[in-house]
Amino acid sequence: MVIQTQRKMEVAEYLEWEERQELKHEYIDGAIIEMTGGTLKHSRIKVNIMLALAKHLDSSAFEILDSDMRVRVRPTRYVYPDFSIVRGEPRLEDDRELTLLNPILVVEVTSPSSLSYDRVDKLGYYLDLPSIEGYLIFDQDRPRADLYTRADEGWYLRVFDQPDDVIPLSALACELALADVYRGIEYAEA
Repeated sequence: MVIQTQRKMEVAEYLEWEERQELKHEYIDGAIIEMTGGTLKHSRIKVNIMLALAKHLDSSAFEILDSDMRVRVRPTRYVYPDFSIVRGEPRLEDDRELTLLNPILVVEVTSPSSLSYDRVDKLGYYLDLPSIEGYLIFDQDRPRADLYTRADEGWYLRVFDQPDDVIPLSALACELALADVYRGIEYAEA
């Protein structure tokens, strides 16, 4: 996913402008960041994760929302995770139903152009949102998942990079096998 920064604008101007755009744009403290499409591998990984989670989640308690759902992480920061999960009813910013306020888990699949943004900038944004109990980052170019989990004393990071690793998602009361995430994805031998 290629990220390009554009001109600055105020929040209200961004929200109105964004509704008229074909491509998605994140908003970070006045800066507009264009989010372009991902690769076939990126798409397959996202779909694999969503399908695997859908099999394990109680649909009456949780809802998976795709990358069309914007998340407000602060009053001046709006982002588009690859997907997010809500427990209970989604809380939305307004009646236009474009901006989610209460995800409990957000997921990003990195690409070469978004690697630093997802692992540094977005990490900070997501960890600041009180509703988020977990942030899950998957590498596109190798089987690896980083799980940040909220605890009373702060955040914990666990890395999963072995073929038989299983990711415990306590916020969702389920697990996710790394093998399911990367099913059908081929990588060159190192």
